Amino acid sequence: MVDICFVFEVHQPFRLKKAFYWDKLRYLDCNQKSLFDFYFDNAKNKEIFERVARKCYYPANQIILEAIDEHKKERRKVKVAYSISGIFIEQCERYDKDLLDSFKQLAETKCVEFLAQTYYHSLASLYEDKSEFIEQIEMHRQAIKDIFGYKPVTFENTELLYNNVIARVAEELGFEAIFTEGVERILNGNSPNYVYKPKYCKKIKILLRNYRLTDDIGFRFSARWWDEWPLTADKYAAWLAATPGQYIAVFPDYETFGEHHWPESGIHDFLRHVFDEILKWRHLNFSTPREVSSKYEPVGEIDVFELGETVSWADIERDTSCWLGNTMQWACYVMIKDLEYVKEIEDDELIRIWRYLQTSDHLYYMFTAGGAPGEVHSYFSHYNSPYDSFVNLFDILHDFENRIKHLAKPAKDSFYFRNGVKVRSLVGFLKAIDKVDNKSFEYHLRKGDFAKWIEFCVNNKNLADEIRRLENCDPEEAKKKIKELVRKELN
Repeated sequence: MVDICFVFEVHQPFRLKKAFYWDKLRYLDCNQKSLFDFYFDNAKNKEIFERVARKCYYPANQIILEAIDEHKKERRKVKVAYSISGIFIEQCERYDKDLLDSFKQLAETKCVEFLAQTYYHSLASLYEDKSEFIEQIEMHRQAIKDIFGYKPVTFENTELLYNNVIARVAEELGFEAIFTEGVERILNGNSPNYVYKPKYCKKIKILLRNYRLTDDIGFRFSARWWDEWPLTADKYAAWLAATPGQYIAVFPDYETFGEHHWPESGIHDFLRHVFDEILKWRHLNFSTPREVSSKYEPVGEIDVFELGETVSWADIERDTSCWLGNTMQWACYVMIKDLEYVKEIEDDELIRIWRYLQTSDHLYYMFTAGGAPGEVHSYFSHYNSPYDSFVNLFDILHDFENRIKHLAKPAKDSFYFRNGVKVRSLVGFLKAIDKVDNKSFEYHLRKGDFAKWIEFCVNNKNLADEIRRLENCDPEEAKKKIKELVRKELN
């Protein structure tokens, strides 16, 4: 028996206003609570969401719900899985709550698994400090539990980004399995249709997307140049039946079914019939990722070093070059990552905006390599060119940085307290000195660490000199006066 594992990626980004730079909006007065409407194109996002909901989400959900209902009393049931980004859920709540109810209907069948991912569909897994990555996973896991009543046990990182470190983080968070791309360079001649284990992990298992069989639907379904066109449900089921392995993971974007391939292409008919055609083969069975990982033991180990070898499902290279392949992308990525000190301000709205800016799509639009992958990137982008995308995002990042710099007074480098607390700004420093124990505070005070950091990293010599005068004072008195000095500087 071979398990067929259908998983659908469901995500829509909040797109930025594409003329932010040309409309000269940078540094204009804007209420802090209105920054979302200042940066993001609400009208365009609503228009795209409603179009895709009409062409894809509603009809695809209905087709799958009917397939599940048709076979619910049979021994071999129809089962699928969804990986739904937190941003997509927010768009449902903002633009079409009935659509969210449609996904809830699917959840109620008990034949659907929901995967965990980063809430903001971000590249936070690539940051050196994994705390933001972990926070976004926990946010997403809680959202899925609250909305669908399901606690995810399978993890799919943004765009299937994967390396040994990401696998270890997922294991430490209690996930039973993690998905990534079944790309040849990590398989060493082995098949993607088996369960593997990550190097350096003890319990978590790796599930691999069969990208060839997935792309037959996702990319080639409407391709009249393809020698297998037209792709019919019975033909596809026969391909699955002829493919050996423990399981076959078919993992496309959900928008494949009506948006990437329009309804006129026959994609909905394909989806409508493919479940029945698969069940005509006695050795094929539908399973969720959780069932697959529980059923099979690993047949081998996969080792993906984090530096330069990270895997994704993007483009021909299937690495990080899709988002970090040119200087424009790197400049924006580093700047976004560097703005993490916004969390020290402890303003929920500012943190939310920063996290929306982390969404991987913003960097995806800056891809410049051209060729067939370039055409795909252009198809998804609402900009005229990758350079327009860069100009716009970089301008918005500067505007956002200017607003939070005023509130936080950031440093060039972090200050690390002996107890492990790390801060990157004066406002973070002010809050931290109340949280650290007295021994740690006195240790850093006597060594002159506070004054050195403020002079050379915050670049404020006057404040540093004031603090130096307190280095031999009673620690409690020094703490009180340092707090007064820092508050004055922040005001």
